[in-house]
Amino acid sequence: TRLQIVPCTLREARAFVEKHHRHHPPPQGGRFAVAAAVGDNIVGVAIVGTPVARLSCDGWRAEVTRVATDGTRNACSILYGACWRAARALGYRELITYTLSSESGASLRGAGFVCVGKTKNESWHRESRPRIDMHPLQAKLKWAKAASSA
Repeated sequence: TRLQIVPCTLREARAFVEKHHRHHPPPQGGRFAVAAAVGDNIVGVAIVGTPVARLSCDGWRAEVTRVATDGTRNACSILYGACWRAARALGYRELITYTLSSESGASLRGAGFVCVGKTKNESWHRESRPRIDMHPLQAKLKWAKAASSA
């Protein structure tokens, strides 16, 4: 049997992320989700939503907020590719995502994404906006795929 993209609800994707993601809980919401399967067995999911960074929220950009797999080879790449095709079909001009700087990004490069920058290694906590950090505090790499690079 081969790896294929199958429909997935946000609820199903969130449950898979809860069980399989290495360092993040499921996101609060999302625009859509896709799953990768081998036969009838779901081996990975991706959730796409509104960009987390408010300056990236221009109405033309979406963000892959979570990808989680059970380790099946090429599942991440096929999910990123499916997210781009779906986002493009919905009219988005760019799809972005972030990885930890310690991750290779091979799945993103395999899906045609390009590293476009690096974030600061800092907390979301501010005195005027208290937050409890529930994610790794390390620099992240920003990846993008745009319509011009379709």
